Amino acid sequence: MEGMRTRPSDTPDLPDAPPGDGARPPYRVCFVCTGNICRSPMAEAVFRARVEEAGLADLVEVSSAGTGGWHVGDGADHRTLTVLETAGYALEHVARQFRGDWFERLDLVIALDEGHLRELRALAPTPRDAAKIRLLRSYAPGADAEGCDLDVPDPYYGEMEGFEECLALVEEAVPRLLEEVRAAVEADGTAAARP
Repeated sequence: MEGMRTRPSDTPDLPDAPPGDGARPPYRVCFVCTGNICRSPMAEAVFRARVEEAGLADLVEVSSAGTGGWHVGDGADHRTLTVLETAGYALEHVARQFRGDWFERLDLVIALDEGHLRELRALAPTPRDAAKIRLLRSYAPGADAEGCDLDVPDPYYGEMEGFEECLALVEEAVPRLLEEVRAAVEADGTAAARP
């Protein structure tokens, strides 16, 4: 089972400018992992489904990318697709590498582990851009407890159980992330909570 290719891998699905018709720009969230074939596409699929269920699909754009370019142009890992399909999520995906110039068009950049967080902060052109970066698991219940591990482990070198755990960790964190995004979208008509 291979991910479908729906856009050129080197072209972000982020417009260069807000719409000229007076419509408010969407609130844009991008999930980032290492190669953009396991964790971040999984988070993208789960969050997009929750955004649609919340009736926010016209107001929120969801994407994903990797910190590295090893898998650019590839579909999602077949195990990611299997776990998502089993859980009822749809995903059409082409891996791509995150670029620093995307920050100006994104509202939230969600890292899947501390390593991604560090790499993204190093890429951020300004402190304002760096303030847009969050760890996905920082939204999980109990995330502020001492000693809580905020990383979503990379399942790539393991068995299906690792992909199932990854999905569970993502699903646990997404509701609070959705609350934050909904509040930002509703704060005013133009996603006023942008850092």
